[in-house]
Amino acid sequence: MGERIYKGCERIFKAKKFNNIKEMMNNTKKEFGTSVAFKFKTPDVMRTMTYDEYIDEVNALGTALVSIGLKDKRIGVISENRYEWEEAYLSIVCGTGVVVPLDKALPENEIFSLIERSEIEAIFYSSKYDEIMKKAMLKSIGKVKFFISMDNEQKQGEIYSQKELIKLGKDLIKNGARTFLDAEIDNEAMSILLFTSGTTAVSKAVQLSHKNICTNLYDIGSVFDCSKDDTFLSFLPLHHVFECTVGFLYPVSVGSSIAFCSGIRHIAENLKDYQISVMISVPVLFESMYKKVMKSIEDKGKLGTVKFGKKLGKALKFLGIDIRRKLFKEIHENLGGKVRLFVAGAAAFDKEVEKGFNDFGIETFQGYGLSEASPVVAAEHKTCTKLGSIGQPFPSLQAKIVEPNELGIGELAVKGDSVMLGYYNYSEKGVTDDGWLLTGDLGYIDSEGFIFLTGRKKSVIVLKNGKNVYPEEIETLIDKIPGVKESFVFGRPEKDDESTVKLGVKIVYDKEIVKEQYKVENIEEIRKVLWDKVKEVNRKMPTYKYIKEMILTEEELIKTTTLKVKRFEEIKTVLEVK
Repeated sequence: MGERIYKGCERIFKAKKFNNIKEMMNNTKKEFGTSVAFKFKTPDVMRTMTYDEYIDEVNALGTALVSIGLKDKRIGVISENRYEWEEAYLSIVCGTGVVVPLDKALPENEIFSLIERSEIEAIFYSSKYDEIMKKAMLKSIGKVKFFISMDNEQKQGEIYSQKELIKLGKDLIKNGARTFLDAEIDNEAMSILLFTSGTTAVSKAVQLSHKNICTNLYDIGSVFDCSKDDTFLSFLPLHHVFECTVGFLYPVSVGSSIAFCSGIRHIAENLKDYQISVMISVPVLFESMYKKVMKSIEDKGKLGTVKFGKKLGKALKFLGIDIRRKLFKEIHENLGGKVRLFVAGAAAFDKEVEKGFNDFGIETFQGYGLSEASPVVAAEHKTCTKLGSIGQPFPSLQAKIVEPNELGIGELAVKGDSVMLGYYNYSEKGVTDDGWLLTGDLGYIDSEGFIFLTGRKKSVIVLKNGKNVYPEEIETLIDKIPGVKESFVFGRPEKDDESTVKLGVKIVYDKEIVKEQYKVENIEEIRKVLWDKVKEVNRKMPTYKYIKEMILTEEELIKTTTLKVKRFEEIKTVLEVK
């Protein structure tokens, strides 16, 4: 079977195309200056900041950074999600140098490693990292000479204050300083250096340009219709390019407001308080929200009413009458009353959850991307939806399946202006000579150009008979078992014949739900009832995919900060269990 090339989907909304992020930022100030950029919750009142105020501070901070000698330098940013992170990011990338977002959840030794690998000469950080940065300063880690606190009111010894630098920059601009304001941007040079999350290997440093990011922003704006009337809830870590591009730079480009989530336990409260209309996150979060919604409906004895409402809403919508928000008013009010769009990415999305939210009148789509593509490669949207797929390739991209097997499954490859420049200081180029990015994800593309993923290339389990097993496919079925929080399917070589692989599963179970569902508490009873459920899953699959071993635990699987399972770490732990 040959390699057919699929074109990107059609653009359905008129979007502005920017040459670089600085141009985008200046356009936002011009068009949406008086619109609310950020919403902050304080004990007494809801505080807001306009785009005029925000971008004036960005320009002031950038001017100050240039004045202290950071022009054309690499500058790191590490903190929890907050306004100061986004301010620092734009102040670096829009005329100072190269921005290097760092993972806020990494241990000290790994933060030091990334500081050295990225060769940054300055770093912005919040008070949470005070001790780590003091050690970095004392040990002279890497090339860092400038430490900039997001929280200090003024310079303390050698530690600069972000707030004080903004004041300095404002004074400099008043006195005619224009180096930052008039900075020319090289649209195709490396301006963002970020590290992959390392789900299957050690993290790689990805080099992105303004052109890469702005191509993706143009594509996003061409298929989603967000505006200054929307408010985004920022939940995923900002150092991850999915949140950075889709949850930060995109809303800025269209004048939307951004609010920062107070934590996973406060999502329902934040949706109401901030009047959130758009949320971009990982499937596990939406799946958890949906389970709570459905449990509340079940507890109130309204399952039958809701099922009828879904059928009625669907029938009327087919006739051009959409009353879903009225039919499910209570559900919408429990989600804050304004939510209209959910987009899930970074992992496989449960079809039942996607369909369920859509039935309630909340547009819910699945997307897919990776750091190397700035990041979005494909997504469902208003005119491009097929349950189980990740949609069609974005408008500026081409896609193909490399070396498809008899089922049409092979490695997904993409090509276009949002594809990275390459890896930094790494043996692999990451991009072929003719511009194709091999994603490492396996899947197939149907006749209409919809992409379906089956698993990661590196996580495929090859059996002795040559059959390929995609663990994610089986995990999706096992995760549906009541009481199973999450699962990890692995292959273990047989003791007597290491060329023969036996499939096993590690199950993280919820003790309370298991007790409520199956009326068992003893670990052996739990093991028996869950093993019976796994055998039911086996009967739905061909025999070569049968699970023959089960490990039970209450401890969560090892994950990245975007909640993706670190498979290479998990495989080490399960293979130690005999």
